[in-house]
Amino acid sequence: MSDITDRAGLQVDSNLAEFLEREVLAPLGRDAGEFWSGFAALLAKFAPRNRQLLDKRESLQSQIDSWHRQHRGQPHDAAAYRAFLEDIGYLVPEPGDFTIGTQNVDPEIATMAGPQLVVPILNARFLLNAANARWGSLYDAFYGTDALEDAPAAQQAGYCPVRGAAVIAAGRMFLDKAVPLKSGSWADIEDPSLGIAIADDSQYVGQTDTGRMFKNHGLHIEVQFDANSPIGSTDKAGISDIVLESALTTIADCEDSVAAVDAEDKLLAYTNWLGVIRGDLEESFQKGGQTLTRKLAGNKRVIRTEGSEIELSGRSLMFVRNVGHLMTNPAIHLPDGSEIPEGIMDAVFTSAISTIDVEGKGRFGNSAHGSIYIVKPKMHGPEECAFTNDLFNAVEDLLGLPRHTIKVGVMDEERRTSANLGACIHAVKDRIVFINTGFLDRTGDEIHTSMQAGPMVRKGEMKSSDWLTAYEARNVGIGLRHGLSGKAQIGKGMWAAPDLMGQMMREKIGHLNAGANTAWVPSPTAATLHALHYHSKDVFEVQKGLGEVPGLEPLLSIPLAQGTNWSEDEVREELDNNSQGLLGYVVRWIDAGVGCSKVPDINDVGLMEDRATLRISSQHMANWLLHGVCTEDQVMDSLKRMAAKVDAQNAGDSSYEPMTGNWDGVAFTAACDLVFKGAAQPSGYTEPLLHQWRLKKKAG
Repeated sequence: MSDITDRAGLQVDSNLAEFLEREVLAPLGRDAGEFWSGFAALLAKFAPRNRQLLDKRESLQSQIDSWHRQHRGQPHDAAAYRAFLEDIGYLVPEPGDFTIGTQNVDPEIATMAGPQLVVPILNARFLLNAANARWGSLYDAFYGTDALEDAPAAQQAGYCPVRGAAVIAAGRMFLDKAVPLKSGSWADIEDPSLGIAIADDSQYVGQTDTGRMFKNHGLHIEVQFDANSPIGSTDKAGISDIVLESALTTIADCEDSVAAVDAEDKLLAYTNWLGVIRGDLEESFQKGGQTLTRKLAGNKRVIRTEGSEIELSGRSLMFVRNVGHLMTNPAIHLPDGSEIPEGIMDAVFTSAISTIDVEGKGRFGNSAHGSIYIVKPKMHGPEECAFTNDLFNAVEDLLGLPRHTIKVGVMDEERRTSANLGACIHAVKDRIVFINTGFLDRTGDEIHTSMQAGPMVRKGEMKSSDWLTAYEARNVGIGLRHGLSGKAQIGKGMWAAPDLMGQMMREKIGHLNAGANTAWVPSPTAATLHALHYHSKDVFEVQKGLGEVPGLEPLLSIPLAQGTNWSEDEVREELDNNSQGLLGYVVRWIDAGVGCSKVPDINDVGLMEDRATLRISSQHMANWLLHGVCTEDQVMDSLKRMAAKVDAQNAGDSSYEPMTGNWDGVAFTAACDLVFKGAAQPSGYTEPLLHQWRLKKKAG
């Protein structure tokens, strides 16, 4: 642990202070003393307001708990319930007609539709891979996954020509649909030097160093030619690959996908973000006995027909996701000795770093329009959105940035936000660039908000509940009503199974059919495959044909089990499913500091898990425990049996510490706390307990 230094009355980790002054403020020409004084004044104003908002959450929840206890066992009265929520200020009046006024938004967000990656900011290698996922090989994506479900499996080590032929044929079929020829098929082309006559000349962009660039539905397609390459030498046209513009945007995540609990962790997060913004982030690693180095990709040069030259970005447009309003961090202490609200620290530090891009001091540049893109998660209602808007105003003033330089993405993942979404958008109407649904966090909040109402349906049944259908449709409909189309992203959540690409290709087209112009994917390969959906459908045309927005009644319906009596086997099955997922995630978070990874589920299918997954599992178990569906003994029995399964799933990891028999260990104890103390956690969040136990683990 480093020393503490005084900065304008703030007690700051000395390494963090030195980093900010030397690596950020000095290159920007900002006076460090003025910055710290301004930062201290900002904190004096916003830290108490942050605390008041959290108190408001607790007050509302307490009133809702009391209402449900008073009405437990009675038929649900939807009208009385809504009137009660309005009376306590949980529901607020809808704003009048308005259209968002956000300006200076990059086309990747405003006018293009495509996949979005979310990547843990603490892992530089993953961060580089995601930033470079703007372009991806369709051949590699087809060959290395189950996306082509009818293609023959590889019959030999190395390259298998039989499987390769199926991949090439699928690539030609894609080109025939996305960039059709005036006559014939791409499969018939033998000599590209004779010319490739496409049906719509406007789709041709120009010549690249390795092939020809086309465009469809706003997304670029590079057909690469190399008759001397292993693939091109077997292709009668010499086509060596089809490279797709894939992850248009990427979210570098400081929140749910990382385990960042102190100054050391936050310094790594900010250092990696600086590397992306400055353009010099690199990471070396061992692979196949060789040392490889990742760095940010350069741009693609295209020579147009008339001879002019353009450059296409080689990298995703980067957002950074700050943490929410709840947590504090010991990296900085305020004059009264309390820890800094981490969301305020993130807003200042990530914006200061991003100012390097705004002022053109980075190697590549992120935003061509001088904007900073911050995703803000876990906001509860329009008051908290207004707080974020005011905070970003203050950060802009602190850094000398024009008003609304900092743009905001609003995660629509809390019940109070989705019930008041129009008012939430209005609170940030001149800086909003993104609304996105998140099924897992939203379900966790759904359970916690109505924790006292009764036992919830089984977790798997949540996906067919009335509130969820209304939630997803309202997010799109309300966004369109207030003018987000063509100005901002309307997004959908993550495909969590990175090994099941065939299933993703069948199902994730549903996000486009619902009107989302972006959706989350778990890997660069998944981004390339999901890009095919955006070539098959013009989302902006889909948005024009969407119907009415569902009202509040289905959204406010509570997914109660309505007197269902489950068998002992059904209860055990549900507990085991939740326990296994919970333990598999918690043990990596606490012991290894890994906030997001591919964790085997109870059926040994690898799923990308983060804190949102943990929130729903822990809250569901806490709900059933509260209402007597299960006993503490049954829960503990499940946790211990599933600990043995998780231990077995991690048997190949030499650094893994088994939980079985170590029932007083930090990881197992943390998992137990998340369940047995779950009903009392603020909004059902897992962060307070995870941070507490991770800090103990780091302290030895």
